[in-house]
Amino acid sequence: MNITMLYSKLHRATVTDANLNYVGSITIDQTLLDAAHMRVGQKVDIVNVNNGERFSTYVISGEREKGEICLNGAAARKVHRGDKIIVIAYATMSEEEADNLLPKIVILDDENGIAQSFEGLS
Repeated sequence: MNITMLYSKLHRATVTDANLNYVGSITIDQTLLDAAHMRVGQKVDIVNVNNGERFSTYVISGEREKGEICLNGAAARKVHRGDKIIVIAYATMSEEEADNLLPKIVILDDENGIAQSFEGLS
């Protein structure tokens, strides 16, 4: 049997922009993608801490070291600049793989710099 598990997350990212006139997705600074082991095109869930919205989209890469977190297309309606969000990536794996999984957690500061990074949930 395969199960879906938390693979990684960017915790408390600050939305820097919301661009309604774009095809869709979330633009994330490539430095943050690397830190969280996320990939361009990967499906992610977005949780808006400010208003409780939860939705899914896919990742596109933003310029390194700019701290960009921009929701594009229809998703732009679910956030405002300055909102705190959590970007969650999942992976499907066997139960044996899940037993050994240590999710990558990246906690961000108010400027989307990496405040803390670790593996595991406990």
